[in-house]
Amino acid sequence: MAEPAVFVHPTAVVDEGAQLGAGTKVWHWVHVSGGARMGRNCSLGQGVFVGNRVVMGDGVRVQNNVSVYDDVTLEDDVFCGPSMVFTNVVNPRAHVPRKDEYRPTLVRRGATLGANCTVVCGATIGEYAFVAAGAVVTRDVPPHALVAGVPARRIGWMSAHGERLALPVEGRGEAKCPATGETYRLEGDACMPLNRNGA
Repeated sequence: MAEPAVFVHPTAVVDEGAQLGAGTKVWHWVHVSGGARMGRNCSLGQGVFVGNRVVMGDGVRVQNNVSVYDDVTLEDDVFCGPSMVFTNVVNPRAHVPRKDEYRPTLVRRGATLGANCTVVCGATIGEYAFVAAGAVVTRDVPPHALVAGVPARRIGWMSAHGERLALPVEGRGEAKCPATGETYRLEGDACMPLNRNGA
């Protein structure tokens, strides 16, 4: 069976050397730098920029007007909402070169970064975490955590399916995903699935 083709819109610029996986779609007015590496079945919405030292896994969705700067890694099935922001320097000055001070940002598998949120460089967003629209992430986010606000704070927990779990913010408890029935256990500040197939 033939691999699905890569689609690049005529207005997009994909620099020589960029690696785009099968089935990936690059839409209007996108610029992908030559060092970028993207997996299969990704989608880059209108006005997206992808830097040289960016790695994306399979199934990543980057919505309109997002710039994915150097040293950002997006694992499989990450969702970047419209106009969300990555940074790569914590103390930028126009007159001070700081390209050797970039801090890496890692977004783990299945995480969602809501519209207009900001992820300050150096943070790790855990698997299936959910960053609410407009939040400002300044530190690591645990797997399955729901964070919101400025700065972002944990306000709950989310299933891999993207449903809020009936669990306290911290402590102990178990809850089922209302969509799939998958069971999650909370112990302290760690939430984990108990019966995920293949995970």
